[in-house]
Amino acid sequence: MSKTIIATTSLAGCFGCHMSLLDIDEKILDLIELVEFNKSPINDIKEFTKMCDIGLIEGGCCNDENVHILKDFRAHCKILVSVGECAIMGGLPALRNNIPLQECLEEAYLNGPSVMGNNENAVIPNDEELPVILNKVYPCHEVVRIDYYLPGCPPRAELIWEALLALVTGDPLKLPYEVVKFD
Repeated sequence: MSKTIIATTSLAGCFGCHMSLLDIDEKILDLIELVEFNKSPINDIKEFTKMCDIGLIEGGCCNDENVHILKDFRAHCKILVSVGECAIMGGLPALRNNIPLQECLEEAYLNGPSVMGNNENAVIPNDEELPVILNKVYPCHEVVRIDYYLPGCPPRAELIWEALLALVTGDPLKLPYEVVKFD
């Protein structure tokens, strides 16, 4: 029996969702029996080498490089899963969405407390090798079609395990009420 091929990436986020995936502890050995990781920081494969069955995306899109990576995942993954609040709603990076981009850049590079008085030659970085920052942070579903959503910041390890197991075995993906609604 061939293994399910999985790819993962982190966009504009904190890498906490990947840490949660690793928190499945010894079940990672069971997972390796069921899946093959392709493009992923888990195995350090940087480019797709084949079509993948499942893509796990953490983080939203705050720059053009994030958008390119997300579109590349959509093109190479049959099923795409937004993992965590940053991928689903933009998360903490999206807090800047109500502030004009130029104002954010000036605060970070020109007027911030760590810059003022310490750097008379302060400039906003503008190198062609740097990704272009978008005017807002976009959740993944505003850029490409997403098939499933795993909420949480980060989603608990057991939820990621159960979701992957369901997707790999073809069972229905169950999201209990308490996972999607907090009373």
